[in-house]
Amino acid sequence: MTPDFETQLRAVSLRVTRPRLAVLAALRDHPHVDTDTVIALVRAEHPAISHQTVYDVLRAFTGTGLIRRIQPAGATARYEARVGDNHHHVVCRSCGAIADVECAVGHAPCLTASDDHGFTVDEAEVVYWGTCPDCATARLAQGSASSEGNK
Repeated sequence: MTPDFETQLRAVSLRVTRPRLAVLAALRDHPHVDTDTVIALVRAEHPAISHQTVYDVLRAFTGTGLIRRIQPAGATARYEARVGDNHHHVVCRSCGAIADVECAVGHAPCLTASDDHGFTVDEAEVVYWGTCPDCATARLAQGSASSEGNK
């Protein structure tokens, strides 16, 4: 099922424009991409859309909650269209790949802080760090090649 981008835009009081539709489509098809990738994806279909327009669209979408900006420590900011469900992310320390991780269990348990210090908590961000399967396989292969060369 294709999301109705026009309805999503109108729901947050944004006009429906070709650049906005193109950015939504890019983020639907390519979650967790950085700004340069969004620009390249949009311009592949619509070469006349400027970099500044894409930056402006990303800013407007983030501000209205239509998309989410994530920036794991030491990484470039990324964008995703999956919002409103308090999911988390796993990040590869080697290649920077990012994948979604569902909230642990129950009704948004991650929103229950052991001490909220009087804050009204509406979002929790958990980032799991590790090595993705591709990088782990490459590391094993590299280790095997190194030990073969030492014989």
